[in-house]
Amino acid sequence: MENINIWAVLTATVASFVLGGMWFSPILFAKPWMQVTGLSEEELAKGNMAKIFGGSFFLTLIMAFNLAAFLGKESDWAWGLTAGLLAGVGWVGTALGVIYLFERRPLKHFLINAGFQAVSFGVMGLILGWWH
Repeated sequence: MENINIWAVLTATVASFVLGGMWFSPILFAKPWMQVTGLSEEELAKGNMAKIFGGSFFLTLIMAFNLAAFLGKESDWAWGLTAGLLAGVGWVGTALGVIYLFERRPLKHFLINAGFQAVSFGVMGLILGWWH
């Protein structure tokens, strides 16, 4: 724990959370994401927002801590970005791919979600590597 910069972890968490808000907004992928999930705006509005956003923030915080521990205190922005992208594509994206194949989800669904994770981990890695 002493090698992890809590402020960098919190900043990376917030950055990922904000990115998710943009990624799944009408500006980017809200409409195609709703199409492939079969969810309407009305159905989404009925969700327990405290549970959804609170749980998402907490899980993203765990991801940022894990990535910070993986990067170590000697990291720089370039390695942080590289490791984040490798984790997002190579671990998270491929894991989602396996699940999506068995669940027979559309490729578009995979690309939206795995793409978000790849970019999110890249951003978190960049922040964590730069501000270790």
